[in-house]
Amino acid sequence: ELADIYETAGRYEILHDGARRVQTVTCDVQGRDINSFVKEAKSQILSIISFPPDGYIEFKGAAEAAAKSTRDLIVHSLLVAIVIILILSMAMSSIQNLILILVNLPFALTGGILAIFLAGGNASLGSLVGFVTLFGISLRNSILLLSHYEHLVLVEKLKWSKEISIKGASERLSPILMTALATGLGLLPLAITSRPGTEIEGPMAIVIFGGLITSTALNLLVLPTLALRYGRFKNKSDQIL
Repeated sequence: ELADIYETAGRYEILHDGARRVQTVTCDVQGRDINSFVKEAKSQILSIISFPPDGYIEFKGAAEAAAKSTRDLIVHSLLVAIVIILILSMAMSSIQNLILILVNLPFALTGGILAIFLAGGNASLGSLVGFVTLFGISLRNSILLLSHYEHLVLVEKLKWSKEISIKGASERLSPILMTALATGLGLLPLAITSRPGTEIEGPMAIVIFGGLITSTALNLLVLPTLALRYGRFKNKSDQIL
């Protein structure tokens, strides 16, 4: 009396989520990043399809995971950056020297952005991870140079001058170049190879490789000049120089 029961072809499973009927549509994204695809898909679907009052659409899977990972990475990176700045402020002899260390970050950022642009202009979670790693390497190179300047003035009792600026940069040339070359050559295969499974490592390697080029060059050429003009070092025989 209630239904006619018979065999037919159709869906073998009716999905529910929270007592609501669910229809799942899956797709694979190729040739572009997931974030831009999801943004375009949302705008087109919402402009073409009219949903009933009790119906709505959700984008899940890799798109949702990537968005959540991006938010978490940004928040955690900001917290860690604050801690790093506090530690550096205690380690360096003056605020001017701390600012000089942080100046290397725009040097690295420029190269990373240029690398993304040359690679197709698609920013992704891998790119953000690359920038975090790149900033760490760049800060290390800046600390190497500025701490050696302080060693020359405070320990070796040399008077801060143009000659000392050049001397410190030349003596730190080898360790800075070795750090950049070892990292860059190690990531080069990932940066020039595009294959399935490298969605995170590929953009990360591209950002680090491009940023290392600009940050290393500008760290050895521009930073010594800025340190000569704005650097502040103290020793017993000289006041603030």
